[in-house]
Amino acid sequence: VLSCRLYCEEEKDPKRRSCQTVLAEALDIVVRSFAPILPHLAEEVFQHLPYKKDSEGVFRTGWINASSRWKKPGIEEAVEGACAMRDSFLGSISGKNALEYEVIIVIEPGLLFELMEALQAEESSSLSQLNEIMMASQTTLLSELPKEIPADANIIKGTFLINLEGGDIREESSYKVIALPTAKAKCPRCRRYTSDSSSTPCPRCLKVIAGKGST
Repeated sequence: VLSCRLYCEEEKDPKRRSCQTVLAEALDIVVRSFAPILPHLAEEVFQHLPYKKDSEGVFRTGWINASSRWKKPGIEEAVEGACAMRDSFLGSISGKNALEYEVIIVIEPGLLFELMEALQAEESSSLSQLNEIMMASQTTLLSELPKEIPADANIIKGTFLINLEGGDIREESSYKVIALPTAKAKCPRCRRYTSDSSSTPCPRCLKVIAGKGST
C-alpha cells in the first residue's frame, strides 16, 4: 500500500501526500517515545528530518502531542473489518500473488457495509483504500451475490464484530469474499494487473506520466 502510493501516484497527489503525513506523524511519536532512554539516537533522528529545518531538538519541543484530528469514529473498525476480509481472501489463494486476483466482497446492507463504503465509494475500484488493504488488483463491493459467478468460484464466508462508542454499539455482521483470477495484464509501471496490455501502462499510470510531461 505504501509503496504504491509513494512511488506510483503523482508527486502532489492527495493520496501520496496523506501517506507522507501519516509516516511523518508516526515517526515523530516513535522518536519522542524512546527519547528518554535513547537520547542521542532520538536527537540524531530529529536533527536529520528533512521537513523540520532549524529545529530546536526533540527535548525542547515537548512530549508527544497527537492531534485530535486523527480520531475519526468508525475508521479503526472499518480498517479492522477490511483486514479480516483480506485475511479470508489471502487464505483462499494459498500463497499466490494477490495482485493476480480480483475480489468481490458481499455484505448485506447494514453497519459493516456502511463502514466499507467509507473505504470505497464506488462499486468497483482498483485505486480505493479498500482495494489497497485487500492487496488485490480490483475490489468490488456488493450487497448481494452477483447473478453470474463461475461454477468453480470459492466463496469464503466470515463474520466480523463491530464495536463502536465504547461498546454501546455492537453488531456482528457476516460477509462473503470471492476471489477471481483477473483478466487484465500487468502494468509495466505499477506492477498491478490493471492494464489492457503488458506493454502499456494502466490508465492511472498513463495519467500520472502525462501529468509529469506537462510540468
